[in-house]
Amino acid sequence: MDAEQIVGHYGDMLFRICMISLANRQDAEDALQETFLKVLKKNPDFTDREHEKAWLIRVAVNVCKDIRRFNFRNAHADIEELSEYLPDVARDESCGLLEEVLKMKPKYREMVILHYVEGYKLHEIAGICRISVGAAKKRLQYARDSLRIISGERS
Repeated sequence: MDAEQIVGHYGDMLFRICMISLANRQDAEDALQETFLKVLKKNPDFTDREHEKAWLIRVAVNVCKDIRRFNFRNAHADIEELSEYLPDVARDESCGLLEEVLKMKPKYREMVILHYVEGYKLHEIAGICRISVGAAKKRLQYARDSLRIISGERS
């Protein structure tokens, strides 16, 4: 089968798989495109239609995993847009602090957001993050210390 036939025959099925996996139309389209590019680059020899179908599904699933991993590690948002979602008290603070929180490692940023913005207590945060209360306390302490250093405060 040539590339056009593969797209025509498997395109809808692969798009549905990518869409279900990624829950985002643009990412699903990117994953589908990347899947077909891999077919063109590798040009594998398939023993039969089932082998071809299985190979395409496996490639699509792996591409979706890569996209989810990339999105998780490289999450970003516009600071101005984020400030709209903060409580009034936090919004009055300078955006500099918000920028510094967003630069933190996700596990520390998560602690700051859950505790100070959402108002969760340590035992609730521990449950949400599936860590011990001690670990949640330590992460929050580390995040606070990082922010103190950045703001120039000394304890």
